[in-house]
Amino acid sequence: MLSRSCFNLLNLDDDDDYSTLLHRTRIPKLMTLPGVISDSDAVPSSSIPRERRIVVANQLPIKANREDETRKWCFEWDKDALVLQLKDGFLPDVEIVYIGSLRTEIDSSEEQIEISQFLYEKFRCVPTFLPPDLQNKFYHGFCKHYLWPLFHYMLPLNPSHGVRFDRCLWQAYLSVNRIFADKIMEVINPDEDFIWVHDYHLMALPTFLRKRFHRVKLGFFLHVPFPSSEIYRTLPVRDEILKAFLNCDLIGFHTFDYARHFLSCCSRMLGLDYQSKRGYIGLEYNGRTVTIKILPVGIHMGQLKSVMSMPETSNEVETLKERFEGKIVMLGVDDVDMFKGISLKILALGQLLEEHSELRGRVVLVQILNPPRSRGTDIQEVQNDISNVASDLNLRYGKPGYEPVVIVTGPISTQLKVAYYAISDCCVVNAVRDGMNLMPYTYTVIRNGLGSGTGTRSSVIILSEFIGCSLSLSGAIRVNPWNIESVAEGMNSAITMSEVEKHMRHEKHYKYVSSHDVAYWARSFDLDLARACGDHYEKRCWGIGLGLGFRVVALGPNFRKLCLEQIVCGYGKTSNRLILLDYDGTMMPMGLVDKAPNDDVIRILNCLSCDNKNAVFIVSGRGRDSLSQWFSPCEKLGISAEHGYFTRWTGNSQWESCMVSMDLNWMKIALPVMEHYTEATDGSSIEQKESALVWHHGDSDPDFGSCQAKELLDHLESVLANEPVLVKRGQHIVEVKPQGVSKGVVVENLIETMKTKGKSPDFVLCIGDDHSDEDMFETISRCVANKNLAEGAEVFACTVGQKPSMAKYYLDDTFDVIRMLQGLADACGQPSKPTPFQVSFEESI
Repeated sequence: MLSRSCFNLLNLDDDDDYSTLLHRTRIPKLMTLPGVISDSDAVPSSSIPRERRIVVANQLPIKANREDETRKWCFEWDKDALVLQLKDGFLPDVEIVYIGSLRTEIDSSEEQIEISQFLYEKFRCVPTFLPPDLQNKFYHGFCKHYLWPLFHYMLPLNPSHGVRFDRCLWQAYLSVNRIFADKIMEVINPDEDFIWVHDYHLMALPTFLRKRFHRVKLGFFLHVPFPSSEIYRTLPVRDEILKAFLNCDLIGFHTFDYARHFLSCCSRMLGLDYQSKRGYIGLEYNGRTVTIKILPVGIHMGQLKSVMSMPETSNEVETLKERFEGKIVMLGVDDVDMFKGISLKILALGQLLEEHSELRGRVVLVQILNPPRSRGTDIQEVQNDISNVASDLNLRYGKPGYEPVVIVTGPISTQLKVAYYAISDCCVVNAVRDGMNLMPYTYTVIRNGLGSGTGTRSSVIILSEFIGCSLSLSGAIRVNPWNIESVAEGMNSAITMSEVEKHMRHEKHYKYVSSHDVAYWARSFDLDLARACGDHYEKRCWGIGLGLGFRVVALGPNFRKLCLEQIVCGYGKTSNRLILLDYDGTMMPMGLVDKAPNDDVIRILNCLSCDNKNAVFIVSGRGRDSLSQWFSPCEKLGISAEHGYFTRWTGNSQWESCMVSMDLNWMKIALPVMEHYTEATDGSSIEQKESALVWHHGDSDPDFGSCQAKELLDHLESVLANEPVLVKRGQHIVEVKPQGVSKGVVVENLIETMKTKGKSPDFVLCIGDDHSDEDMFETISRCVANKNLAEGAEVFACTVGQKPSMAKYYLDDTFDVIRMLQGLADACGQPSKPTPFQVSFEESI
């Protein structure tokens, strides 16, 4: 369905024009502006599409050129563009709108308007016209000379290793991403359209889109490697980019390594943990689940087979067979890029010829150099290095009629490139780092259909272990490109391999490549994107944060912020009130060195607990000694320590244990085990309570600490299998405590005790912030359902922070909690002066 917001782009003034556009006729593939030249298929005709996908990439899948004589612009589909090929994964009635830049500059604003209207109407393409200076800073500056090397593990330590971070280039990157967001706004129907963003050029785009449409259906696929956290954390804007990723619904990577590095960065820098459920990896982020997808891209089988069937291709194959008759041909097809390892490949060939003199005059490495995608001194240095290494090798081992290295400088025709694939006995991909690289896939398919003509379809692939496709081609000869001897040995293995083994390896590769083509990849991503967005309208969403820190909070429809007026109203009508308060993260902010409550907190608690209608309890996981000392001024305050193992109703009453007996001999078994893991895990510590042991690993390395916690959990469960204890893992902790001890049990016991005294609670306020407090919320909910409270009781279960919870209410932070308690204290008729928490909170507002 076409969005009404695209009318400005199309310059439509009424519904008649809109109807005319939708009932368009079949449009040719190759066109001029104005006018039509050729035939074929640009946009399907007939009725309004039921579904639509907006595919966003740095460049449109369009070739543009201006005729010299007529000065008219000519446009045609770029069949090699991945974003065009992926349409085969969608149903025929799905409309695809492409957004991106043209590969040529169009300066005239009048031409830009005219071309925009033309491209949208005829190709469903929306061009983003970038000023030349901005395009240069964005693409050649920040993308290709900063992000590209960094994501390929090269730090800008000096000018020859990429450019250092430049705030002006970063601003240009953001400006371009914002322009792309504006273009999407012109055509999107946010309630129906799915958006699929491609690659590292547009990593900030999700934040701009999510800010404008909180429920936008947004997927992102990264086509380059995602570096390890040690590399990524050097990026000065690392948090901004990570948070932009997390504004997507689905994030795709080629390999698990790339996804693992991304998840590690989220854990180390943002404190987010992921979970795997039924085969899907998900990150919980402000109530939203961000799904991680791992699936390598494939090639377009139909297009490749079409080129293979052309007469021109067959002619080229015959010509090359005559040229290299009697030779063993190895093929390399690479962009001119410092990470492709082209010089290392040539050096390996030299090592092969040095060690195996019988191969001199027989082995030829044909290296096709695709045009570079960027410009600069680094590209020139790569070209010079390749030329020097190749010339030296040819000078050393060449002779009349034979050159061991044949450099073919692109661009060359597709037919000629396919012919080189067909006549090559082996392909060598020696990149030192590459996101995916589909060259081995292409080679496999072409050799399957245009092989040597002997009837045996075979291929041999020498593959760097540092590229994405190496994992899916298990029959390849994997090599370390930095190890020249290893690559030379791999070349020799390819030459001496038997035809039977070549055939078996080839069949294994072809089976995978043919079943995992680009259509399969696109279809799988689209299905997972729909699944990831399935619950968009089941939650309430609103945005928080400024700038690139913006994020959307998604919560259940019945989850509300606790309103002071609402709770005071219920508070004033009741007479048997139970107030339950967690301490750390609820009464006091996390991260403070001094955990003791200040005078204002003590004053508020005294005001509440001195009211005879109130039973006020601090329910904490802390030990009773520290809680007794801190709250000694509050004589009528109840305390439940160590998650309810010890409880007292007032400061003068005795501590009661929830257990009849205190057999804690299991500690003698668990403590030595914890001490062993503490010694082996830097940054970990043991908290020893009277009834429980807690192993903390929050200050250790996140990955190592998590791994050690899992091992410790298994170890403790094994040695304590016959003991009456519960071993559980929490947020950066492993805890061992007696069975039947929880904050939920505390709440249940307190309510039962009040009922036996004839004071069944008619008002319950429970505030907590972590997983242990969810037990309290669950118990309160169960008590309401079982009618264990007074009839018509006012119940307020409240969590701190906007996050998924069993509570029905939330408060933003500890400042909100203090202000809420201050309001209740004032309602008691004993107003106290505002606390520093309340003052600072109001000032921040």
